[in-house]
Amino acid sequence: MSEPGGWIPDEATLAGANLTRFLAWLAETGRGQFADYHQLWAKSVADIEWFWDAVFKFYDIRADSPPRAVLGNRSMPGAEWFPGATLNYAAEVFRHATDERSALIAVGEDGSTEWSWARLEHETAAFAAYLRSLGVKAGDSVVGYLPNVGEAVVAALAAAAVGAIWAVCNQDVSVDGVIARLGQVEPAVLVASDGSLYDGKRIDRREQLATIRQAMPTLRATVVVPRLGVDLESDAAVVPWATAVESDAALETTAVPFAHPLWVMFSSGTTGKPKGIVHGHGGVLLEHVKYLSLQLDLHPGDRFLWYSSTSWMMWNLLLSGLLVDSTIVLYDGSPTHLTTDGLWRVAADARVTVLGAGAGYLLACAKNELTPGKSYPLEALRAVGSTGSPLPASGFRWVQEGLGRSVPVISLSGGTDVCTAFIGGCPTLPVVAGELSCICLGAAIESWSGERRPVIGEEGELVLTQPMPSMPVSFWNDTDGSRYRAAYFDKYPGVWCHGDWITITDRGSVVVHGRSDATLNRMGVRMGSAEIYSAVERLPEVRDCLVVGVEQDDGGYWMPLFVALVDGVEINEALKSRIVAEIRRHASPRHVPDAILPVPGIPRTLTGKRLEIPIKRILLGAAPGDAVQQSSLDRPELLEAFVAYRRSRVP
Repeated sequence: MSEPGGWIPDEATLAGANLTRFLAWLAETGRGQFADYHQLWAKSVADIEWFWDAVFKFYDIRADSPPRAVLGNRSMPGAEWFPGATLNYAAEVFRHATDERSALIAVGEDGSTEWSWARLEHETAAFAAYLRSLGVKAGDSVVGYLPNVGEAVVAALAAAAVGAIWAVCNQDVSVDGVIARLGQVEPAVLVASDGSLYDGKRIDRREQLATIRQAMPTLRATVVVPRLGVDLESDAAVVPWATAVESDAALETTAVPFAHPLWVMFSSGTTGKPKGIVHGHGGVLLEHVKYLSLQLDLHPGDRFLWYSSTSWMMWNLLLSGLLVDSTIVLYDGSPTHLTTDGLWRVAADARVTVLGAGAGYLLACAKNELTPGKSYPLEALRAVGSTGSPLPASGFRWVQEGLGRSVPVISLSGGTDVCTAFIGGCPTLPVVAGELSCICLGAAIESWSGERRPVIGEEGELVLTQPMPSMPVSFWNDTDGSRYRAAYFDKYPGVWCHGDWITITDRGSVVVHGRSDATLNRMGVRMGSAEIYSAVERLPEVRDCLVVGVEQDDGGYWMPLFVALVDGVEINEALKSRIVAEIRRHASPRHVPDAILPVPGIPRTLTGKRLEIPIKRILLGAAPGDAVQQSSLDRPELLEAFVAYRRSRVP
């Protein structure tokens, strides 16, 4: 029996896992025999060339030109993977085209549409031909201002087919934020929708689109997807989507070098202008087939939905579900539309088999004591994923209780930096509530305490001691690589320092404690904020919270906890006492804050991350505009509450 919130794989799961098939293939081809996952992981990081060559061959990656080696240069940064190989991400996607199942299901609050592989390939081929007709070539940029719709997938694949570089912002990003991100890449073509539907509202984006276009003088054309069906401005440079995909051209893909830029993703921008993080065709392709198949265990015919906006790396990972024969399910809408458990209704209607969401959404469902397993037919669902922030044990337990049966909760951690997770799950390993089951294959993760001292069973800093194929090719406009090195390699030259505090258990599982650069440090003792959040968010009165540690001029240390309460609840001494009691019980007395302060809400990045460092900077005197890029936030107006505390209450 597993502990509450845990899960143990049964014999059928073990036998049917992609990992089991991979292990058998390794043995049959003389590449080695491994008793379990942990043995395989150890080999995968001790001999990274051996492992990634095996992945390349097991998944039959088609290279137009063969590689001269697996790893030409192994330095970090600067690792050169599969030198000489040429391939194309889009070509690899369409190798999986079939008439046996849909390629994708596009779901919105106004209904859903199933896209056949034939439709996806036709529109991708036509749009790629349209791009070429405009003179777009390998190395040019194509960008999107799009919600999570099928046309976003087409545009990304068509850009890849041409060898152009893709970048996208969801329409909830402010106009300034879109320009700060997409404007960097000097796009040749902009693909946008006229608006979106969210939480029952039709949101017209034509005015924002006009401003964005004016700020991008390099544009040759703007192609508009009719999400709302409103009239477009009369402009020869504005092309309806139907016109751009009317061609009957066959799909033509351009073979590019392994490290050729595929897409640019952007950092959250919480510490300055968003950094453009460039990922390559081959690195993304290889890492995503490994992660989605061997770690997440997606199978042909699975229906894969991860709730995400197009601005978040999880959208790119969802797109790559096409590489492993799954049907991807896009949801353009609010996860709480009509009811808090709206996302579960979407999953039931689309017969989703693997569903992922942010930890915050799962905790909101838990706080409301929802039981989607009773409300909707979710029998097809066999795994639930979580990311965005550490999921506490209570979140694991709620998934089992909410569904009314035991399924694996796959909590994962990685980031935009590598466009994947390097800690996550595996179908052949048990799940322990509150823990990430394993370090992913090929990810040489260690926990370092002090100067390069690996530790087990105690907190340390997450580092990678060996390169991974999906590490960034570069940062955009970082010609000498100085910003790239500063982001990951300044602290430990030659070793990637990710910025998270973790504990690796003696069982090989991992607990993520939060960002190391926002670590609480009381009397010389480091503490992660995640334990405090896990304790406080158990209380039904608390909607959200944030804790920071502020160094004082007199050498003291002030640790306030800011709480956003549910509507109708006010802070009082009784509630403060309950919050303190929960922190003492579920974290420790040392985690009890110096003050509990109410705020209207907790601002987050557009990908749902708390702003621990920017809030700390504001409390230390920085202006909000200097502490954080406003366009990177969901509700920047909430910063004013923290400014008020700085003025009136900070010791």
